[in-house]
Amino acid sequence: MPQKGVKIAKPEGKLGILLPGLGAVSTTFIAGVFLVLKHGFAPVGSLTQMQTIRLGRRDEHRAPLIKDFVPLASLSDLEFAAWDIFPDNAYESALKAGVLGKEHLLLVKGELEKIKPMSAVFDPSFVKNIDGPNKKEFKSKLEAANLLREDIRSFKKSRKLSRMVMVWCASTERYVELTAAHQSIEAFESGLANNDASISPSMIYAYASIMEGVPFVNGAPHLAADIPALTELARQKGVPIAGKDFKTGQTLVKTAVAPMLKSRMLGVRGWFSTNILGNRDGLVLSDAGSFKSKEVSKKGVLDYILQPEAYPQLYGSLYHKVRIEYYPPKGDDKEGWDNIDIFGWLGYPMQIKINFLCKDSILAAPIVLDLALFMDLAQRAGMRGIQEWLSFYFKAPMHAPSVYPEHDLSIQHMKLKNTLRYLMGEGLITHLGIEYYDYWGRAKKGK
Repeated sequence: MPQKGVKIAKPEGKLGILLPGLGAVSTTFIAGVFLVLKHGFAPVGSLTQMQTIRLGRRDEHRAPLIKDFVPLASLSDLEFAAWDIFPDNAYESALKAGVLGKEHLLLVKGELEKIKPMSAVFDPSFVKNIDGPNKKEFKSKLEAANLLREDIRSFKKSRKLSRMVMVWCASTERYVELTAAHQSIEAFESGLANNDASISPSMIYAYASIMEGVPFVNGAPHLAADIPALTELARQKGVPIAGKDFKTGQTLVKTAVAPMLKSRMLGVRGWFSTNILGNRDGLVLSDAGSFKSKEVSKKGVLDYILQPEAYPQLYGSLYHKVRIEYYPPKGDDKEGWDNIDIFGWLGYPMQIKINFLCKDSILAAPIVLDLALFMDLAQRAGMRGIQEWLSFYFKAPMHAPSVYPEHDLSIQHMKLKNTLRYLMGEGLITHLGIEYYDYWGRAKKGK
C-alpha cells in the first residue's frame, strides 16, 4: 500500500555546490553541467537526469524519470565554488587535467574562467607528493574552520543562494585511526583549538559545512564526516552527511560481479585487483599513507558481500589483493585488471578476467551531480545525519554503528529507489510478483 509520504520543501532559488578540490573530477563535473545546459550534451551516467523509476504494479506501466518524480533542483539553478591549493581557474585546471577535449572546453570557456578557487585549508602531513601556493594562513585549526565558514557565507550572499551542498573532490588523505579527539563534539572542538594532529583538513571542511547547515559528502576514502563527533554534530544540526569514496571503476565492477558469484554459490579462491592511473590522484596514492586509506576502502567490499564466516567452504580461504600503481602516461584513463579464481560443481576450477579501461573523472562527474541533488533533496525532506540510502555511489558507505554496510550494487540501487518511493508516498517495490499468477488455484472464474 502507498505510504503517507514525507513533506518536502520545494527546490526554490539557487543551489550552491561547494567543491573542496578544483581538479579533474570537479572541472569535469562543472564543465559537463554547462555543456548539458548550453550545448545539448547528454548527462550520461546520471540517475537523477536519465533514469526512470517504476511505480506500482508492472502492468500499470508507470515509470517516470526520477527528475520528474521527486522535486530536485534544476541544473539551471546550480552555482559553483571551489577551494584548491593551486590558483588555476576551472578552465585552466580542466586543460591541465586533460579529461575533456579542448574543443569541448572552449564551448564553455567563459563560464569556467569565472570559477576561481578560494584559498584552501591544507596540511602536507595529510597529503604528500603535491603542494601549492593557494593556501590559507591560520594559527589554529579552529581558525581555519572559521575561515571556511566565512567563505561559505560569502559565497551564499554574493550569489544570493537559498541552499548549498559541499562535495569533497580533493585528494585522498593519509590513513588515520580514530583518536580521542574524534569521539565527541566537545573533544573535537577542543582539538581544533589546540591543533590536534589527528584532525585532518577534510574534517575541518566537514565541520565548517555542518556548522553552516550545509550537507557534506566525502568522495574520498579517508576519515572525514564519519567520525563520531561529526556524525553527532550533523544529527544535532539537522544536516545530511554521506560518503565515502566515489564508486567509479574497479569497485563498481566488483560490487556487481561478487553478488553474482555468491547468488549462484560459486566459490572464490582468489581475487587480484590492480589499478594503473597517471592523474594527480595516482600521484597522491603513490604515497603509502594515502594508499592505505584507499586500500581499506576497496578491500572491505568482498568480505561484506561474500560473507566468508557464513560460507567458509566457498570464501573462507579467499586471497584478496589490491594494488594501485602510478603510471603518468595513463593520465585520467585508469585501467583496472581483475583476475578472479573461482570454482564450481565438485570444486572444479575456473577463472574470470576483467580489464576495465575507464576514464575516472568521466565516471565520477555524474556521481557528484547526483549526490549534490539528492543531498539537497534529503535536507529539504528533513533527513538529518547519515544518508545510507545513497550507498549506491560509494565504495565504503557510511552506515549506522549497529548494522553492517550494504555493498551489493543491486541492493543499493533498490534501496535508493525505494527511499524515493517512500518520500513521495508510493508503495515500495518488493519484486515478489505473486499477484500476476494463480499459484494456488484461487483465481475467480472469468478473471
